[in-house]
Amino acid sequence: MTAADLPAAHDLSLAVKWPHRREDWEFALNLGTGIAAEDDTGLLGTALHWKYGEAHASLGMVIVSPDQQGRGIGRELMARTMEALGTRTTFLNATPAGLPLYEKFGFAAIGSIHQHQGMAGVHPPAVQLAPGERIRPLGSRDPARLAALLARAAGYDRTPLIGALLSVADGVVLDREGEPVGFALMRRFGRGHVIGPLVAPHREGAQALISHCVGSQSGRFVRIDVGGDTGLSSWLDDLGLAFVDSVVTMARGTPPQLDGEARVYAVTNQALG
Repeated sequence: MTAADLPAAHDLSLAVKWPHRREDWEFALNLGTGIAAEDDTGLLGTALHWKYGEAHASLGMVIVSPDQQGRGIGRELMARTMEALGTRTTFLNATPAGLPLYEKFGFAAIGSIHQHQGMAGVHPPAVQLAPGERIRPLGSRDPARLAALLARAAGYDRTPLIGALLSVADGVVLDREGEPVGFALMRRFGRGHVIGPLVAPHREGAQALISHCVGSQSGRFVRIDVGGDTGLSSWLDDLGLAFVDSVVTMARGTPPQLDGEARVYAVTNQALG
């Protein structure tokens, strides 16, 4: 897949009612690699993947034109993608329609993602933080420290993702006595802005970061995709970011062991994870 495919790829995502802008496609493709299916009528399907070193990867943006489904195009796109990824432990977020296909390629469910969205309120509730903790803007020393935090929370190095996000996103840091222990990034995406990734050491820290981000977007459309086991869904509903959908997080291979000091409360978006 090349940049020349982006207009047709955007049309494909609109056909399946995904909210991605062409700019969102461009960001995802520039960060990774895409495989396209086409015939003499044009683009029929896409699949993107992102490698993180020799041991980990993620994949997403697997789309087949609605009028071309049932021909094995999705299966062929997945076969070529998995050949490119080799033995890497690979993650994806599956819609119900895609779940059977991914299971055939050895993916198993390991969790879920809850999509919340809505118009940001004027005064989101303040969240009480522990003594010594505060929310502050990103500083010049933070990029490497945020990459290290995300690696600890995810269990593998995602430095290229952080580097790409910081070129297009705003962010805030959860600071504990001078050291970053969490962060949230927010950027233009789809119908408005998306919050993610969001890493925090505890739920209250995640809520404080979300409240800060939502407060900065008063009256604008905001989306966030949180882990189904984070306990944030009812709180987000009360915040005005309603639950609208869920997907299944899947992995092929053995997921990394996490140290528990920080966790990913919200993903970058469902495709990138």
